[in-house]
Amino acid sequence: MARIARLSDVLINKIAAGEVVERPASVVKELVENSIDAGSRTVRVALERGGLGRITISDDGQGMGPEDARLCLERHATSKLRELDDLFTLSTKGFRGEALPAIASVSRFTLHTAEPGAQVGTRVVVEGGSEPLVEEAPPRVGTVISVEDLFYNTPARRKFMRREATELQHAEEAVIRLALAHPDVAFFVEHGSQQLFTSPASPGDARERIAAALGPGVHPHLVPVEERRLGVSVTGHIASPEYTLPNARGIYTFVNRRYIRDRGLNSAIQRAFQEFLAAGRQPVVVLFIDMEPRAVDVNVHPQKLEVRFADARGVGDAVHAAIIRALRAAPWLGNKGEGGGPEQPRQAAHYAMAVERFLTRAQEATWGAPLPLPGTQDASAPGPGPTSMPAASGSTFTPITPPLPGRAPAFGQAQPQLNEAPPPGYFGALRPMGVLGERFHVCEGPGGTLVVLDAHAALERARLMSFLRALEREEAPVPTLFGATVELPVSAAKALVEGRQALARLGLEVEPFGGTTLALKAVPPALVGADARALLEALARALPPPGPALDATTLAEALRVLACHAARHAEGQLSDGKLRALLGELDAADFHPSCIHGTVVVLEVPLLELERRALRPPNPKI
Repeated sequence: MARIARLSDVLINKIAAGEVVERPASVVKELVENSIDAGSRTVRVALERGGLGRITISDDGQGMGPEDARLCLERHATSKLRELDDLFTLSTKGFRGEALPAIASVSRFTLHTAEPGAQVGTRVVVEGGSEPLVEEAPPRVGTVISVEDLFYNTPARRKFMRREATELQHAEEAVIRLALAHPDVAFFVEHGSQQLFTSPASPGDARERIAAALGPGVHPHLVPVEERRLGVSVTGHIASPEYTLPNARGIYTFVNRRYIRDRGLNSAIQRAFQEFLAAGRQPVVVLFIDMEPRAVDVNVHPQKLEVRFADARGVGDAVHAAIIRALRAAPWLGNKGEGGGPEQPRQAAHYAMAVERFLTRAQEATWGAPLPLPGTQDASAPGPGPTSMPAASGSTFTPITPPLPGRAPAFGQAQPQLNEAPPPGYFGALRPMGVLGERFHVCEGPGGTLVVLDAHAALERARLMSFLRALEREEAPVPTLFGATVELPVSAAKALVEGRQALARLGLEVEPFGGTTLALKAVPPALVGADARALLEALARALPPPGPALDATTLAEALRVLACHAARHAEGQLSDGKLRALLGELDAADFHPSCIHGTVVVLEVPLLELERRALRPPNPKI
């Protein structure tokens, strides 16, 4: 009997899914790329549960007829290739014909499409790689693909998925990469009822798309780069050395409008910036490398994230030269403009106009309700009758008087949701300048923004993240060198004794010591030296009742208590070095779980507002 057998198509598709579909973000990337290849001008992405519950991609591309709708779910069926030579002249994102069947094999897959002008559309339904069900459907513009319960039939893969917030971040990043590469296409992303990314088409000014993707603070620092050599064209933008990040998240490189990760290109970028950046800081770079398709092999990585250049050194040299040319000709080096006089610096007002234009265009988008810049909210400003409103983190902010209906907010009314979802690298880019009232840290933000931080709330957020990670790792309590005995009210002592299992999950070990006295034998390292009595009394009120599973949800209130007391203990020990480390922790923190004191940024005043106040005309009555 033969030991070698042909694999079934279902098994082959699931094996392919292991290479192509790593996580929900992989699905988003593959489907949005198909939408772009179909000539779409608007792409909408709707996610549920970080993409594990549902991913819906809708576009206004050319759509498909019944035969193509059925064939697209067969392996190696594609409209991008016909002959071997086509593989070396690719101008499309996809070409292998593997993504759709692989995705359909590990999900509940639905495709609804129609050709332009068709009287009848087509719906195709696939359940975990089963035989496709093809039926007629109402006609529509473009294509809608829905992917539900990703990895439901491969539980071994599903258990390796990260938290919902982590998967959502990866999915959003996948859209941002494609949005940067295609400013002529409008992109809209939502999660549940929350708008995550809103960017109308902006073919005329690539800086608007970069600001939408990386945050409005980068806009006034963007400098164009350009280098053209035989067979290689390098264009794009870099941020001035005044605007940097603590990590390499702001480096985006594209080859023929395809996002790639390449060590050689990253090395060329780092070498170009090495004389201009402080240690530990990383540049913001969005570069587009255009070259003859035959000079680059895009078929070397399962997810097409890497390429192989025919002349890797020449491409790296072109990138290095493009950045060096822009850096050495920039106004921050004191270069002279035309006529010998100093070149005029970019004014904050110019940035204000650009942001206002972008917000207006976003509000005119057809995604539904008027949409602000992603990651923005109304900021506090003087006005009659302000009221506090809750933010997603449990913090509050004071809204400005709302703008007129149907009109986008002007600059100064749009500020980052820093207590909900800060832009990447926001806190690490701050420059501490001093302490006010022994609690508030005054910092300079990108572009000269004045930022005031609540040290207690910042420490509380960072400690909450560390306690959540310890809970996920199921770390056992570590005995402390010096224990403590605490006499408590009867109700508190009883609640703590009954909740000893919950306390152990939190990293605390408590034992009865006679009467209503308890011995505290172990606490998390961040709470060593904290007020034991106040901590235990607060925990007694926060512990869940016996019975439910002890996880991050049931222990949420107790985790908030631990974070608050750890912050209170560390607040007076916040040196300059520890503050910088704390800012780095905040950049990596998840701002969705609520804290007792949630407002980390208590004040942010843009440079434009300071200039307005400084230039305000004198009061004629004085």
